Amino acid sequence: MLPTLPASRFDAPGHPPATTTEYEGVRSLHLGTSWVQGAMRLSRPDFIELEYVQMMMMWMLFLDTPRHIVQLGLGSAALTKFSYHRFPQARVTVAELNPNVIAICHALFGLPPNDARLDVREMDAMAFVCDPANHNTVDVLQVDLYDEQARGPVLDSPEFYQACLDCLTPDGIMTANVFGDFGNYDKNLQNMELVFDAVVWLPEVHDANIVVVAFKKSPQIDFSVLYERAGQIKKSMNLPAKKWVTGLKSWMGDQR
Repeated sequence: MLPTLPASRFDAPGHPPATTTEYEGVRSLHLGTSWVQGAMRLSRPDFIELEYVQMMMMWMLFLDTPRHIVQLGLGSAALTKFSYHRFPQARVTVAELNPNVIAICHALFGLPPNDARLDVREMDAMAFVCDPANHNTVDVLQVDLYDEQARGPVLDSPEFYQACLDCLTPDGIMTANVFGDFGNYDKNLQNMELVFDAVVWLPEVHDANIVVVAFKKSPQIDFSVLYERAGQIKKSMNLPAKKWVTGLKSWMGDQR
């Protein structure tokens, strides 16, 4: 079991404090409020516990061997740890503004230290995506940016999504969580559609979290191939990928 440390270690001034609760073997991350910002099952610290966070890995249906995976927003480090351990050929980079989140993830959520493949940076996500050095370098961009109030993504403008697109390689994919007030959904989807070649979303899960998948280049979709890949993902990664394909198929049917 991972250690328990005093919460006072994670309340550096100038940022929301990072705190935890535990219930039935699951440790949850909070930013000084009751909103859950991430979770980890203590008996399976490297598995992705929350269903919507699992859905953030839906890019696996389309990309087999990414070389560079980036997370904007660390959360409880679930995506970071999973990507780092399951894709040993890839570099994993994280932009997280709150030093309290980084500290608590190292101490209580099993986040490994930085090394040649892992680079967790204390920085603003907008600064990351606007840096020309990061343009055309990212195969997978996973965006889950929320403050302590969790009313909607803290970055959601057309300029932000254009910068996200600029970071992607030609076949790059972005997944994003657009949890929040109802008006946030349409705003985010419309702003993504302004810049990405194709934007799809899956049905709502886990307290109104909706995961969006945005493609720099629209893919050719063969559902028989996707279901086959989903079976492989279930077998090798233990993620419910067939549900993702079914959700994608349902979404496409609704668009006709």
